Amino acid sequence: MGNNLSQKYRSINKDHFPNHMEIRLFNDESDIQVLSYEKTTWDVGGEEAGLRYGENPEQQAALYRLVGGNLSLGDVVSISPNNHLASLPELLQSGKHPGKINITDIDAALNILRYLTEKPASIIMKHNNPCGVAQAETLSESYQKAYLADRLAAFGGAVAVNRELDLSTAEQIMESYLEVVAAPDFESGVLDVLSKRKNLRVMKIRNIDRLQDFSSGRFLELKSLIDGGVVTQWSFEPQAKSYQDFLPAETEYRGKKYSVNRKPTQKELEDMYFGWMVEAGVTSNSVIFVKDGVTCGIGTGEQDRVGVAEIARDKAYRKLSDRLSWELFGKPFNLLDTDKMREEINGRVSAVNGGLEGSVMISDAFFPFRDGAEVGLREGVKAILQPGGSLRDFESIEACNEYGASMMFTGQRSFRH
Repeated sequence: MGNNLSQKYRSINKDHFPNHMEIRLFNDESDIQVLSYEKTTWDVGGEEAGLRYGENPEQQAALYRLVGGNLSLGDVVSISPNNHLASLPELLQSGKHPGKINITDIDAALNILRYLTEKPASIIMKHNNPCGVAQAETLSESYQKAYLADRLAAFGGAVAVNRELDLSTAEQIMESYLEVVAAPDFESGVLDVLSKRKNLRVMKIRNIDRLQDFSSGRFLELKSLIDGGVVTQWSFEPQAKSYQDFLPAETEYRGKKYSVNRKPTQKELEDMYFGWMVEAGVTSNSVIFVKDGVTCGIGTGEQDRVGVAEIARDKAYRKLSDRLSWELFGKPFNLLDTDKMREEINGRVSAVNGGLEGSVMISDAFFPFRDGAEVGLREGVKAILQPGGSLRDFESIEACNEYGASMMFTGQRSFRH
């Protein structure tokens, strides 16, 4: 039985989707816009096929790339065709064909990386959410920080980087189990290193080196409903293109004006911007914590803001415990041999409040009350970035003033579902 079940994940579910697809949008015959698509396939071991399967082995799936038509609705123009990222990756190594999740994870990574172009950056994705994201002076350093931000969740994930993959970073990648590696190019000898894991999908995405071009582009999002209906929307675009675009946290309530007393430091502003760009790619409701250009706690997909803030906080504690355990003893925290080892790790983690002391807290929507913000403030968070706009913004402002923290508003919500 076990072998038969495993075989399901190794086989290809032949899809019957056509090679071409068109979407027509029109008011009348004189006003027609057509988007043309072609199916993406790869030759792997002599077998030409597209996606291995969809979200599960029983689901057929196909990947289409836009090849014709420039959609323009109102004052919004879509990204031009033949300008491909995740819809047409060059498959340099695979062992087996990619599945839908492999493609969507890389696409979700690129959705974040397109805003992080100034420094080498690495992002590890799992189920369309980031496990860890980091910027650094070198690609190797950024990958190591992103990996250690959540080493456990990174298992079986997909990593994307925004610089040519070098030997040092490739060797680090090979120390763990990942399913996909995507980069704009590969340094000489890197593919020889990666080939030691035959089923690792290695994707060359040339346009990664032009990610800045995609930072303000929009695409048409389609969501099918259970009865066959479709909801359409333009993709999200952050209005803040730098930390200079953030707004002072101030409001008026019942005739009284409120404002945050402490201004953020330069480092906090930089972490605010980094965190806001990462937040754009996290499933809502979400709250994340960042410090020194690295994520240290990511809470995703919850129904209440206090709950997701607590999840992000608790994950920061657990992930730091695992990281220290791995660095000191070469073992996951849960497999430590003695109470003394665990006590040593717990003491270190508690001393820095799970690494959250001095960090920045980012929320994809406003805090309706002060309780959500206080989850971070109690841990030593020194700066908060949130959209603002709650009728009771004054509560969060008062909380920041009581804790001596700064806060800025984006003026824009960043929901992602």
